[in-house]
Amino acid sequence: MGENNVIFLEVIEWFDETGKQMVQRIPREGSGEIKFGAQLTVRDSQAAVFFYQGKAYDAIGPGRHTLKTHNIPVLTKILSAPWGMQSPLRAEVYMVNMKTFTDLKWGTRDPVAFKDSQLGLVRLRAFGIFNVQVVQPVLFINRLVGTQGMYTTEEIEDYLNRVIVSRFNDHLGENLDSLFNLPGRYEELADSLQQKLVDDLSHFGLALTHLYIRAITPPPDVQQAIDDKSRLGLFDDMNKLMAMKAAMAMEKASESSGEASSGLGMGMGVMMPGMFANLLQQGGQQPQQGGPAPAAESQACPDCGQQIPKDARFCPQCGHQQLVFTQCMKCHKNLPPTAKFCSRCGTPVNGKDQAVFCQACGAENLANSKFCNSCGEKLGLAD
Repeated sequence: MGENNVIFLEVIEWFDETGKQMVQRIPREGSGEIKFGAQLTVRDSQAAVFFYQGKAYDAIGPGRHTLKTHNIPVLTKILSAPWGMQSPLRAEVYMVNMKTFTDLKWGTRDPVAFKDSQLGLVRLRAFGIFNVQVVQPVLFINRLVGTQGMYTTEEIEDYLNRVIVSRFNDHLGENLDSLFNLPGRYEELADSLQQKLVDDLSHFGLALTHLYIRAITPPPDVQQAIDDKSRLGLFDDMNKLMAMKAAMAMEKASESSGEASSGLGMGMGVMMPGMFANLLQQGGQQPQQGGPAPAAESQACPDCGQQIPKDARFCPQCGHQQLVFTQCMKCHKNLPPTAKFCSRCGTPVNGKDQAVFCQACGAENLANSKFCNSCGEKLGLAD
């Protein structure tokens, strides 16, 4: 890893010894005086984003690359005397880990509010794991690392956790009416929540590969109410069990000798078809085998929506460059690196996502949230 010096050229490389770090800025303390001719080595599992004079120029792939700046050894240091011997031609390199990060934790630090149709306001805790991968390194740096000011993996994971919890609360409010209908729906909720989050994380240059819900835990008194209702539901199954045992007892009695057993066997022969017919009618159908064919290695162009090869640099349909520098925070249109305002809606590029405040309790929620995490009320300002 190269460091600032006066005479020698930098040799810049990065090794992630922990296996858990998403991004590393070089120099660590901020921008530096990276000189003309500095050597940058990028490995297969990495991408580098080179910033010069405050602008990102490209995502650099694997290999050895020569960096070109206007910083000349010794000469630049002499000419920078009016600026306190610091060159105003600042540069930095962000090294991005492109591997899939697995087993990242998400969960509710504080219980989120859920308005149950039968139980009223219930505060829930939930947790699970998710896997993410950086797919647009320039957009990742510009939107998440640069705009949010996050440089450590812990900060990035914490922010993604907030996004997932907020969308989880919205998802429950839209797709679940009561906790009594929750058992058996974990996989369904996880799959639909993942689809909901794919669009959110794509605006940060990230791909959500998997998401799992391990538990959704209501307060103890609500758990007791759910258990009590589950016990009431056992009576139907008990009636079925008693009917089946009675039928088995009549069958066994019919095998014994005597006139009584003959009459009992005759009655059993009349009753058995109807009893087993009812049991069979209440059974479910067998699940169908197989599934859809795996999707082809393609992706949708973010500008025209047409399917294009995953490794394409430009869209063959509309010519749109697939390397995303930045996006509008309001309408999510892809913008060139020199844009000051969005060409579609006019929103300033250098702004931040505006938080949404609940009109009922005043709590702060993430942008585009639909339900308040604190009181469960629907947010009137959400789209």
